[in-house]
Amino acid sequence: MITSLAGGRVLAEKHGSTPPKVVALHGWARDGGDFSTVLSGLDAVSIHLPGHGPAPAPDEVWGSEQYAALVAEAIAAYAPVVIVAHSFGGRVAVRLAAERPELVRGLVLTGVPLVRLAPPSAPPLSFRVARWANGVGLLSDARMDALRNQRGSSDYRNAQGVMRGILVRLVNETYDAELAALAAGTTPLRFVWGEHDTAAPTDAGRVAAERAGAQFRVVPGGRHLLEGDLELAVREELLSLLAETEDAP
Repeated sequence: MITSLAGGRVLAEKHGSTPPKVVALHGWARDGGDFSTVLSGLDAVSIHLPGHGPAPAPDEVWGSEQYAALVAEAIAAYAPVVIVAHSFGGRVAVRLAAERPELVRGLVLTGVPLVRLAPPSAPPLSFRVARWANGVGLLSDARMDALRNQRGSSDYRNAQGVMRGILVRLVNETYDAELAALAAGTTPLRFVWGEHDTAAPTDAGRVAAERAGAQFRVVPGGRHLLEGDLELAVREELLSLLAETEDAP
């Protein structure tokens, strides 16, 4: 069932009763429906982040900071809550937990690109020349967009308008300060990764967990999406964290 939060500015799938104890944040090009199994039987909301599912896109290019501010507004009346987040939603969750720790009782993350183990490779000379030619008006914008699409990921090719700008901004963000803030704080953290995740490599996830001072669990055979054994492991860690935080004074 869809509900609204933050005075109608945020749409979410509602599970169980109000107030929610858990808030879920989905991955890029996904929506709040991804967490139906993870949240089954719980009092929770799974937010449709703007630009995904039924939620309209922002009017301008946002980064994780703007998404986190909107989520903070949406959950303020119910906080603190446990947040479970996948991929892009995890970027938002880390930003929120670092900047507004009073809103977050605990955090369960899976498949979140937070650390780069190697710098991105430079584009080939031909692409750099084309970019220069486009900048001085010798190459059309349409041709330049076609070249970008050839080099871009499937997410980049599928994103349109402001959402493409948001994707580029997110991909270029860094989270070193946020991971350090989490490590210095007291929020319980659980990182759960698929063994064969290629979108957010497991080795990078392990490094991020170490920097944040989080527990790290690898699910054999798991990949990036919330399905199969990875989905069940995320639910298991969420239930464990809920029990831990409810018992805390």
